[in-house]
Amino acid sequence: MKAMVSIIMGSTSDLPVMEKAAKVLNELQIPFEMNALSAHRTPEAVEKFAKEAKGRGVKVIIAAAGMAAHLPGVIASMTSIPVIGVPINASLDGMDALLAIVQMPPGIPVATVGINAAQNAGILAGQMIATGDEALSNKMEDFKENLKEKMVEANKQLAEVKYDFKVN
Repeated sequence: MKAMVSIIMGSTSDLPVMEKAAKVLNELQIPFEMNALSAHRTPEAVEKFAKEAKGRGVKVIIAAAGMAAHLPGVIASMTSIPVIGVPINASLDGMDALLAIVQMPPGIPVATVGINAAQNAGILAGQMIATGDEALSNKMEDFKENLKEKMVEANKQLAEVKYDFKVN
C-alpha cells in the first residue's frame, strides 16, 4: 500500500491537531503517511520530500505549521502536488500562522483550512482525490450524508433538554 496523502507537521507537538486529519483519512480508507519536517531546522529534508513525493504516488500533501508557518508554502514551491495548509494555534491565537499560510505569492497556491482545522484538511484531501476515483467519491458522499444524520440525532437530543422557558 502506497501513501496517497502525506501529512507533514513541523514537530510532534502538532500531532494532537493533525491526528484529526489522520482519523478522517483512515475512516475513508485512504492510505497516508505522517512525518515531521521543519522548513527551518531541516530544509534539505523538506526539499527532498517535496521533490520526491509525486514519484512515490502522493496525490495531496497536508502540511501543518504554527508561528512563522513557512512549511506549507515551502513545500508548495517545490512540487505540483496540491498542498493543504493547516495553521496551528501556537501563538497569537493562530492568526500569525493563518496569515502566513494563506498569503502566498502568485503561482504558489496553498489551499488553507481554518486554524487547527485538520479534520477539514483530511476531508478536502479526500474530495480532491475523489475527483478521479468513483469508489472514493461514493465514500465521500456517504461521509457527508453521515454528517446530516449526526445533526438529526443532535436535534433529537436537544429536544430532550428541558428548561422552564424553552419552547421546543
